[in-house]
Amino acid sequence: MGEAKFFSLSAFIISAHIVATAGAAFAATLGNPGGKILLEVEGRIEHTNRKEKAVFDRAMLETLPPATLETTTVVTDGVQRFDGFYMRDLLELVGADGETVTASALNDYVIDIPAEDFTRFDVVVATHMNGERLETRDKGPLWIVYPRDDHAELEDLRYDYRWVWQLNHLDVQ
Repeated sequence: MGEAKFFSLSAFIISAHIVATAGAAFAATLGNPGGKILLEVEGRIEHTNRKEKAVFDRAMLETLPPATLETTTVVTDGVQRFDGFYMRDLLELVGADGETVTASALNDYVIDIPAEDFTRFDVVVATHMNGERLETRDKGPLWIVYPRDDHAELEDLRYDYRWVWQLNHLDVQ
C-alpha cells in the first residue's frame, strides 16, 4: 500500500512539473513586447505574458502566419488589398475559449462579435492596406476586415459594424 502511494505521489509531481514547464515554455514562445503595445487580449484565454493578459507589439503580431484579403468595404472605393493575420490564428495563439469576442478601438468604439465568425469566415486583422502600413489616422494600426465579397451574407449592416478599425483590445468571453 505504501509503495502505491509513493508511485501516485511521484506521478502527480511529475505531471505537475510537465504542466508547469509546458505553460512556462508557451509563455516564453508568446514572448514579451519590446515596442509599443498595439493589442491587448484578455478574458477566457489560456496563454498570457503580462498578468492575466496577452499583450502584443508590432513585431510580435508580425510573427503570426500572414494573411491577405482583397475585398470592397463600405468606407472605401473599389477593391482594397489587406495584409495582416487571421483573427483565428491570434485567438488560437492565446488559447481563447469563449463564445463572444468584445473588440474595442482607440476611439472608444466597442462591439461584441460572435467567436464563430473567426472560424466561419477568413477574418483578417489588417496591418496594411494596399501595401501601406495602417496608421492611426487611416484606420490603423489594426483593422478587423471581413471577406465581404466572398460571402453575400457579409454585405449586411450587422457585419459592417464588426469591422473595427483602430483595434486595440479584445476580451474573450
